[in-house]
Amino acid sequence: MFSYARNSCSRNHHRYTLCGFHHVEEHAGDWKECSDCRGGFEPEMVVWYGTNEYNFEKLPNPPSYEPTKCSQCGTVISLGEDEYSIKPAKSGSEYWCGECTHEDMEKSVR
Repeated sequence: MFSYARNSCSRNHHRYTLCGFHHVEEHAGDWKECSDCRGGFEPEMVVWYGTNEYNFEKLPNPPSYEPTKCSQCGTVISLGEDEYSIKPAKSGSEYWCGECTHEDMEKSVR
């Protein structure tokens, strides 16, 4: 009940799909055409939420996007699957992979 396990079809669809977001936010119309849903996430997450295995129907026209890379080491980060942190920067925000985040936290503890 209080688990983050992804073994419930209903919970997964509700939490990890554009369709579920569309329903919870009570947007009008079809979730596949909703500009509010597409504008609510970065393009990479629109693709993930619209095409992952928790969908009953996949998003037919997912947007293209540039892969997200760690600002420190350049590793590609999958925002839907990988661990990462977002840190404030002068030019907005930086994505840091889990490994670089961990290393940075270790330095700050010392």
